[in-house]
Amino acid sequence: MRKPPLILTPGDPASISPEITVKAAHHLGGEFVAIGAPDHLAAEAAKLNLPLRIEEWQPGQPIAKEGLSVLPVEWATMPVAGQPDPRNAAMVIEAIKQAADLCHAGQAAAMITNPIAKSILYEAGFSHPGHTEFLADLDGSGALPLMMIANDQLRVVPFTIHEPLASVPDMITEDGLITTLFALDKSMRQDFGLQQPRLAVCGLNPHAGEGGHMGREEKDIIIPALNQLRAKGLDVSGPWPADTLFTPEARANYDVVIGMYHDQVLIPAKTLDFHNSVNITLNLGFVRTSPDHGTAFDIAGKGIARADSLIAALRMARLMADNRQAK
Repeated sequence: MRKPPLILTPGDPASISPEITVKAAHHLGGEFVAIGAPDHLAAEAAKLNLPLRIEEWQPGQPIAKEGLSVLPVEWATMPVAGQPDPRNAAMVIEAIKQAADLCHAGQAAAMITNPIAKSILYEAGFSHPGHTEFLADLDGSGALPLMMIANDQLRVVPFTIHEPLASVPDMITEDGLITTLFALDKSMRQDFGLQQPRLAVCGLNPHAGEGGHMGREEKDIIIPALNQLRAKGLDVSGPWPADTLFTPEARANYDVVIGMYHDQVLIPAKTLDFHNSVNITLNLGFVRTSPDHGTAFDIAGKGIARADSLIAALRMARLMADNRQAK
């Protein structure tokens, strides 16, 4: 039986997204469907001297074995590289909804999202902090979405995401950690095919609190939460000091790290492999991945954008979708 295709959203059409989309299609050949304007993507491929055949696609049809299948959209105004236009924002939002609908209907195996410019989308009525929150609403399950950054060397999940550092200690609660780690354990099983995921937990403070002498969050909140999870059969370790948790020797002992705040875990992940890191939203009713970079309007249209992270996101989406299908 033919597998449903991966579906790639356009992101902001004035960003590097058109460039990395055609570069990824040239590299992978026939692995995904892109939502976009066929003429715009064909012009981008021609500008880059890529011999890429563009074919229009509709749900239910087989995708091109070579080249790029495109689910057509019509931009309100022709995109100009490096110059985002709010007139195209409504279609950017609609494309994300369309991709989610295709996943829900089983007509797409997973969605991969090109980068958006939230400031531009706000002018079209976009009311979410970002992709993750929007996709959680589109999912409709009420499940807790988790952000993961993953590459071949490390997978990390921040417990708090885009929060001021001063706010983090008050946001760490026993119930919150338990809920998050249960959701992470489930996702590691269904999306990565692990029978008994090994979850490593960072402490908040230096030396993981040094027994309460360098902060009490570990002793009062994190350790009691982990003890409850171990009693329920989860393989959780920690809390570990962040300064020793990311060495090669330490990484051999776990499958994923959950840290207490954004930079604590994203810095080591991106340092180890910036260009091949993938942003994943876990715990949704569909698989969603994304390249781990932004719109890069400053280099859009210059032909120098790297497609590595998008290629990694496409491959990761297929792997996760196959693992879910095998359940």
